[in-house]
Amino acid sequence: MDLKLADKTALVTAASRGLGFATAKAFAGEGARVFLCSRSGPALLHAVERIQNETGNALVYGIVADVSLSADIEELFAQIQAVVPGIDILINNAGGPPAGAFDGVDDELWQRAFSLSLMSVVRLTRLSLPHMRQQMWGRIVNFTSSSVKQPIENLILSNTFRTGVAGLSKSLALELAKYNILVNVLGPGKISTDRVAELDKIRAVHTGESEQQVKHQSESAIPLGRYGSPEEFAAMAVFLGSAANGYITGQTVLVDGGLVRSL
Repeated sequence: MDLKLADKTALVTAASRGLGFATAKAFAGEGARVFLCSRSGPALLHAVERIQNETGNALVYGIVADVSLSADIEELFAQIQAVVPGIDILINNAGGPPAGAFDGVDDELWQRAFSLSLMSVVRLTRLSLPHMRQQMWGRIVNFTSSSVKQPIENLILSNTFRTGVAGLSKSLALELAKYNILVNVLGPGKISTDRVAELDKIRAVHTGESEQQVKHQSESAIPLGRYGSPEEFAAMAVFLGSAANGYITGQTVLVDGGLVRSL
């Protein structure tokens, strides 16, 4: 399938590792110009070099930015627009907020999670839209979690704000359809990333089990019987962000191996 990405520019946030890295690499592999951002300069440089070397695509750029900060997002777009007029594809990704139950989360943590998980999407989308509207084409894919369909224990912050992103995305899909800007949500289940390994470790500490036991229990609850790979998740992200997707908008798609039972 020709995804028609050779003349497109994509921005993938939080892309130095995990799902963001896999997605940026997949876009580069399809010939797109790709901008990555991350808070860590050294990790970002390594990610850019690795993607360039492994895909043969030299049009891969890294910009240091913390997407929880409005000023960083403004500077991110200023640097992008020094190279291209704007972006065609926005992949909103951010590290998950800390684990915790309601009683263990104070106002400061709520505010940080709000800025990281929800306001980053608002701000990045706001700055992406002028170019997309002008050219009457755009794709926005917002990474959330399977928790938007089924809350996950001990993740009160993620459960709250990821669901907010889903509501925002549905609203934007309705507003932006007339500009041929498609907006979708992509929710990972148990994907083999550092974030999932960290959550498994936290659960192991709480239950007194080994991390391997925790992982085995999680895999047993997944109909496909295993954790997914970042590359499997990225394949769906690239499709939703491409011209090959011309008629899917306002949807929440889970890449979870069948884990969530809701319709």
